[in-house]
Amino acid sequence: MPLTNNDTLRRLRYNLNLNDNKLVEIFKTSRTPLSREVIQNMLKSEGTEGYIECSDAALTAFLDGFIIKRRGKRDEAPAPQAHPENRLSNNDILKKLRIALALKEEDVLGIMQKAKADITRSELSALFRQKDHKNYQPCGDQFLRNFIAGLKDVYNKQEEGT
Repeated sequence: MPLTNNDTLRRLRYNLNLNDNKLVEIFKTSRTPLSREVIQNMLKSEGTEGYIECSDAALTAFLDGFIIKRRGKRDEAPAPQAHPENRLSNNDILKKLRIALALKEEDVLGIMQKAKADITRSELSALFRQKDHKNYQPCGDQFLRNFIAGLKDVYNKQEEGT
């Protein structure tokens, strides 16, 4: 079953221990304010009454807001804006999470090891390359699922240390 933006948002909410208020704040930080009700409807399962599809623009706004919340706003550049004309790939999601959580290569490899998904350094490097690079590899749904699942321990430990 393909990983949808709604699935990704739900998994991130759970594994990063983000409550509704934190989600509202993150969206607001990205200059894409969404009401608690809209966010709750995006977290519902498809087919449930009130379900709203989480667009690429909405998930991008969440990820950009998460980066700003975790790392701070960049002085030299305006806050990132969602670009609805661009398709958000699993590679983009992975990159934004890596930036937000300030993860190094070893950290990502450790997260994947905790999720019982072995990956080599070169395979990992290929996921972070530009799409037109000869060694670029698309990030599969299962890899992203495992990465998000592995974040639970790492992220919660980071929060305890702050």
